Amino acid sequence: MENVLRPLIVVGGSVVLTVLIGWATDFLLRKADDRHRETPLWGLLRRARVPYQLVLCAGLLRGSYDQAKLFQDHRVGIGRTLTLVLIGSAAWLVIRITAAIVESSYARYAHSRARRDPARVRRVRTQVSLIMRVVAAVVGVMAAAAMLLTFPAMRAAGASLLASAGILGIVAGVAAQSTLGNLFAGLQIAFGDMVRLGDTVVVDGEWGIVDEITLTYLTVRTWDDRRITMPVSYFTSKPFENWSRGTPQMTGIVYWHLDHTAPVEEMRGKLRDILRQCPAWDGRDYGIAVTDTTPNTVQVRALVTAKDADDVWTVRVTVRERMLRWLCEEHPHALPRVNTADAVPPPARPAISRNGVAHRLHEPPRTGRG
Repeated sequence: MENVLRPLIVVGGSVVLTVLIGWATDFLLRKADDRHRETPLWGLLRRARVPYQLVLCAGLLRGSYDQAKLFQDHRVGIGRTLTLVLIGSAAWLVIRITAAIVESSYARYAHSRARRDPARVRRVRTQVSLIMRVVAAVVGVMAAAAMLLTFPAMRAAGASLLASAGILGIVAGVAAQSTLGNLFAGLQIAFGDMVRLGDTVVVDGEWGIVDEITLTYLTVRTWDDRRITMPVSYFTSKPFENWSRGTPQMTGIVYWHLDHTAPVEEMRGKLRDILRQCPAWDGRDYGIAVTDTTPNTVQVRALVTAKDADDVWTVRVTVRERMLRWLCEEHPHALPRVNTADAVPPPARPAISRNGVAHRLHEPPRTGRG
């Protein structure tokens, strides 16, 4: 009877104690979150309740099953399993707590600087994202190393592994040259302020917004919701356009090819009326100028401004559409036409031939008799 009750008391008591401590901790965090609405730290810490309870349960079972003399035939295997669970859940808990602290700090910073300096906020968000990935990678590697050291065979092989570490490091460095290059390029992007999350970029002729940055690759979301994924080393080795660098304000260009009789001065007034009715226009500047001419048409260019890339696109398409509609309704003669009229010959001019006989140009001289 004792052999049955003892495992139930030890395992059941550990589980019940874990649940009670976890509930009490979550209750305190919830109360703290209600009292301190200015910071999201306490609410973010509640995300760590699962690894927290795993650490508690594994620690209680690991410390009590030896004294309870449970499963003596499998004592070593059970102890090692509980140790591995404890190490893994502790690493998970450290990552969750670190993420909560970093995210709460970023949230307070973004709330205070979002309106004054949005570009810097995006820069800090990029750095925070990459720092969390580095922390998760380092903690994961350390946890894996600690798990391996729980096996006696791994500890015995430690001396030989350290002796060959130099050669293995050289081989691994050569084999993972591109991976390491992307890793350092990711750190350079994070702290060099080359590109940030939310930036509007043009890469290989594709316009899009930076959607994700990791230590090895970067994802650009295009206007039609496609995702372009490329190694981060691309942005440190090749040129690209960053429309959000410095200030997000932009100037857009609209072209029309019109007839030579186009009313350019009236188009300037109409452009002003169109922009006043367009909410995306920021009111900084506008203008119309004739920038080129051909035998059949003239090229008219309009300049418009907006606060960011999305709004400047809206302003451009609005101006192009409404100006064409106005020209079709009010000045149809200003639209380009294909000239199909007969060519007018030049007027005839008298000329003197070599023998002194006068005749008209384009008229053959009279020859023959009569």
